[in-house]
Amino acid sequence: MNMNLLDKYNVRGPRYTSFPTVPHWDDKNFSLKKWKNEIKNTFVNYNDDEGISLYIHLPFCEQMCTFCGCHKRITRRHDMEMPYITAVLTEWNLYLEILPKKPIIKELHLGGGTPTFFSPENLSFLITSLLKTAIVPKNKHFSFEGHPNNTTREHLQTLYNIGFRRVSFGVQDYNPIVQKAIHRVQSFESVKQVSDMAREIGYTSVGHDIIFGLPFQTQKHIEKTMAYTEEVKPDRIAFYSYAHVPWIKGNGQRGFLEKDIPNALEKRAQYVLGKKHLEQMGYQEIGMDHFALPEDSLIKAAENKLLHRNFMGYTSSKTHLMIGLGVSSISDSWTAFAQNTKSIEEYQELVKEGIIPVAKGHILSEKDEVIRKHILAIMCQLETSWAAENLEFENLPLVLDSLTGMENDGLLQIDRKAQKLSITEKGRPFVRNACMAFDFYLDDDKNAEKPIFSKCI
Repeated sequence: MNMNLLDKYNVRGPRYTSFPTVPHWDDKNFSLKKWKNEIKNTFVNYNDDEGISLYIHLPFCEQMCTFCGCHKRITRRHDMEMPYITAVLTEWNLYLEILPKKPIIKELHLGGGTPTFFSPENLSFLITSLLKTAIVPKNKHFSFEGHPNNTTREHLQTLYNIGFRRVSFGVQDYNPIVQKAIHRVQSFESVKQVSDMAREIGYTSVGHDIIFGLPFQTQKHIEKTMAYTEEVKPDRIAFYSYAHVPWIKGNGQRGFLEKDIPNALEKRAQYVLGKKHLEQMGYQEIGMDHFALPEDSLIKAAENKLLHRNFMGYTSSKTHLMIGLGVSSISDSWTAFAQNTKSIEEYQELVKEGIIPVAKGHILSEKDEVIRKHILAIMCQLETSWAAENLEFENLPLVLDSLTGMENDGLLQIDRKAQKLSITEKGRPFVRNACMAFDFYLDDDKNAEKPIFSKCI
């Protein structure tokens, strides 16, 4: 890859799992009362047609992985499982009090932390208790994240019996030196065994998460990881850049030195090499950093321009309302966002007192909603259009002018007559940069004392 392009575009920027991004939420104009109204209105407008999505954050891990930027609690105390589950179910009941009728749960995802830290019995109790209060359609999408070292056949069978059909395992890299640095040691044999077990039981989608740009990682490591990946042939692969953000409180990224991290050119070379191997195996690239086999539902959704992206990642099932349960979870009513408190103790105390444990949020303005649609279209379809009247906005000409450099570099095409912007194949690695041109909140970051986002490359 052209080093000049890397130098030019390797700036800090959001991954755009939402817009506005969390650091730019306007908490002053947000309140729990407003949030409840937004939830109710979106539910009334969309539940009957598309249902809702649920994300449940299960924060416990037995050990710290030093690449991880998620909210977690490191502990070996499994007696914490049931009090936490009780709190999650209590929070869900607080949301049910807002909703005028039984919700249709179209999509459900367990994330963490490590969901398989919890025993199969406790996970079964959590999910079955929750589903008793809702309508579950036949075309549901239930998924969870599993740790290869502690996901048992009982975990897989129990969740399968409840309706889960998709599981993703965090692989990261197979090299022992890299694994030791990120404190995530697991053998290829354990990954293959748990992946094979999932398929034997009947899971229709097994995914692997692989990271490039990790400390001590080289192109030879990518070669090895891809060779092992071909042996298992997961249905989906998230192949994404390590985000080095050690300044975030509670982040475990301290197990290595800055000099141990590959530079931008090496990181991009690792990605290009990995992508080449994935394409040779038959995978197709989706949006940003995701790959799937041709028969996967994500590929079909992308082909039909129905691919959606939310806080759970890329999905073929779009819902306007996503409720996040558990500590630090983020909810999305399409017109507003809300995030729960990050303290487990405070979270449990608030729900015990009958209070939805929201710590901050944002009510989207009309301009926010328009920009969100553009960024979502770029992230999912690699294109956007402002031909429809409701997709124009005041400073659109300035945004397009600011993208002239990317256009001249062959990274995107702007058709002003057709009122359309498209990312080129060459521009795929710079999708975040294109989205940033639309993000009018970024001007507020110029005088920040500490970095807010990781680098784009």
